[in-house]
Amino acid sequence: MPVWSSLWQGSSGTPELQEKTLVIVKPDAVQRRLVGDVIQRFERRGFKLVGMKLLQADRDILDKHYHQLRQKPFYPALLAYMSSGPLVAMVWEGYNVVRSTRAMVGDTNSAEAKPGTIRGDFSMHVSRNVVHASDSVETAHREIGFWFHRHELVAWECGDREYTYGP
Repeated sequence: MPVWSSLWQGSSGTPELQEKTLVIVKPDAVQRRLVGDVIQRFERRGFKLVGMKLLQADRDILDKHYHQLRQKPFYPALLAYMSSGPLVAMVWEGYNVVRSTRAMVGDTNSAEAKPGTIRGDFSMHVSRNVVHASDSVETAHREIGFWFHRHELVAWECGDREYTYGP
């Protein structure tokens, strides 16, 4: 099991997977003052924020994060964009949070993103698609490690777990 995941016992006695995922509010969204809108969607969904920081990403972290895209022709433009201004890196926790987050974020191509998704509501172009979200539990584990040290993640009990997940 990934380091960033844990099992907890629901009140029904069945174990449920509590995953963590990385969400990055990209420079275009920070400039457009959409950070609060993005956070609000995750809070309303019932996910728990366990890490957040505003930073100016440097080449080292971006090279690690986008390693699999190094050979793509758009890679230099991607690095320039992601380092063009501040971004907000967040770690969210919850049941099935990786898959749910991908659904909430919507298609990478804003023309294909459905209304009601973050990209469908806020993105105008694939190169300015507002947020990044990890695409698997394994990827989330790796990406969280690029952006956060273990001591920067806060373990806390959320008082609404019973209301969010049921008895």
